[in-house]
Amino acid sequence: MKKQSAQSSEPAEQARLKNDLIAESGLIETTRGRHAIHCLTVIGTIEGHTLAPDNQKTTKYEHVIPLLVDIQEDPSIEGLLVILNTVGGDVEAGLALAELIAGVSKPSATLVLGGGHSIGIPLAVSARHSFIVPTATMTVHPVRHSGMVLGVPQTLRYFEQMQERIVGFVAGHSAISAKRFTQLMHNTGELVMDMGTVLNGQQAVEEGLIDSLGGLDDALRYLYKEIESGRTPKGRYRNPET
Repeated sequence: MKKQSAQSSEPAEQARLKNDLIAESGLIETTRGRHAIHCLTVIGTIEGHTLAPDNQKTTKYEHVIPLLVDIQEDPSIEGLLVILNTVGGDVEAGLALAELIAGVSKPSATLVLGGGHSIGIPLAVSARHSFIVPTATMTVHPVRHSGMVLGVPQTLRYFEQMQERIVGFVAGHSAISAKRFTQLMHNTGELVMDMGTVLNGQQAVEEGLIDSLGGLDDALRYLYKEIESGRTPKGRYRNPET
């Protein structure tokens, strides 16, 4: 009887641990469909080397980096789904995560819900295929800095180099050209007291920034198809100048 009682408590314990994982980190280990898909959520502010205020929802890059390594190395995980609703955040942290997602050899997809703004854009295009819902928006704008900076040419050049890295990554992992993405960045007729462009889901697809308009079912069907085809995804780097 004791053995049966212990066995019957195992599902309840597993459910409790799963709920705790979702509540504490926003993660689930794997989905329970016909293929094991790991769901990674990127929400709020992407936190980098500096802690965000306590009242902000954050995605901590030091937590996500080892998780992505584990996804790549775990033979039981067949695919990766990244769901984004982010306002952006630390540039270097965002690019680091985007490069890691792009380097995952398993089928991967991103889905933009709500918003995929600022440095969230490289994350949105980093997977093998990107989706966005019609009501989501993406804000394209130049690199910003909220702290004190030195008003010298070296500082301006540093920002230029940082922006070149972002433009190069986005153009290399999507169908938009570096020239067009830069034009959207420098648009002065749309945002109040700032420059940039806000794209809704349909516009993001029309610009070539996102691959497809679609929702959760579309993203999962894409992953299932890629897994069942047995293809090993190749790198998506292309000439960003085209």
